[in-house]
Amino acid sequence: MIKVGIPRALSYYQYYPGWKTFFEKLGAEVVISSLTNKAILNFGVSRAVADTCLPVKIFLGHVISLIGKCDYVFVPAITSLGEKTYNCSKIIGLPNMVRALIPECPTILDPEINLEKGRYYLYRNIYKLGRYFSSNPVKFKKAVEEAWEGNLAYRRKMSHEKITAIQAIDRIYGEDCAPAPSLDPPEELTVAVVGHPYVVYDDYINHRLIFRLQSMGAKVLVPEMVPEGELAIAARKLVGETHWSFEDEIIGAGEYYLEEKVDGIINLAVFGCGPDSMMVSFVQHRAKELKIPFLPLSLDEHSSEGALLTRLEAFLDMVKRRKKI
Repeated sequence: MIKVGIPRALSYYQYYPGWKTFFEKLGAEVVISSLTNKAILNFGVSRAVADTCLPVKIFLGHVISLIGKCDYVFVPAITSLGEKTYNCSKIIGLPNMVRALIPECPTILDPEINLEKGRYYLYRNIYKLGRYFSSNPVKFKKAVEEAWEGNLAYRRKMSHEKITAIQAIDRIYGEDCAPAPSLDPPEELTVAVVGHPYVVYDDYINHRLIFRLQSMGAKVLVPEMVPEGELAIAARKLVGETHWSFEDEIIGAGEYYLEEKVDGIINLAVFGCGPDSMMVSFVQHRAKELKIPFLPLSLDEHSSEGALLTRLEAFLDMVKRRKKI
C-alpha cells in the first residue's frame, strides 16, 4: 500500500481530516509525523536559513522525521483562499523550499491551492494529485466529495461543540493528543487565545499554553469555536476588506471575542513575522478602546517556559483583580 506522509505542522490543524479522507479513499495509507519535540525542532533549524520563521523550521523538521516512513510527502502550496487574499510567501513557496533544503525527501505531492485562479484550476490540480493513486474518475470524484464533507464536519464540530482542533481530531479519530488538566479548578475567567492554529495548537512551541490556562482556572476560547462566517464579518468590521488568508483567525477572532466581552485576550505570534505584527496592533488598539486586558506573546525557538509561565500568572492575576473591582 502506498504511504503518504503528512507533516504535523502549519496547515495540518486546519485541513487534516479532509486530507486524511482524500488519500485513504484513494487507497493510500496516511502517516502523520509525531508531535513536535526537541529533535524535530533541531532537524528544522539545521536546514533552514537564518531568517526563516519558527513555524517553517518546525515544518522542515517534521518533513525530515517522515523520511524512510512513507513513499510521498504531502506539501501543498496554499497560495490563495479567496478573491484578492493571499497567504504568506513562505507557505506559498513551501514545496520548493523543502526540495531545496531537504534533497533526500521522498517525492513531494505539491498541488497549488489558488482560488484566485478559479475552480477549474483548483480541480485540475487536485485531479493531477489523484492520478498518483487511481485512474478511476468515479473513485476520484467520490474521494474529493468525502474529503470536502469531512473537513466541513470537522469545522462544524469545533464551532458547535466549542472544542479545539486537537480535541476535535481526538474525538474523530481517537488520537490522544491533548493533555487534560491534572486538576479540575472552577473556571473563574474567560480568556480568548487568538493566533495561527499551528502556533496555538503546537504545545512544544507555546509550552502547553492552553493546558496551563485551564489549570489556572480559565475557560479558553479559540478562533475555531466561533460560528461559521462570523470571523470574516468581525474582521471586516475592524479593517474592511482583508488581504491575507489568515486575517480572520487573528483580527476576526480578536474583534469577535472583544465584542463578546471576554475577560482577557492573549495573542500568540511568532517573532519576526511582519503580517502578524501589523494584525496584532489592530486587535491591541481595539482592546485598549474597550478596556479589555490584552497580552501579546511573541515566541521563537529560544522562548523560555519559565518566562512565559510568569507572564501568564501575572496576566491572570491582573484580570482577576480587575473583575473584582
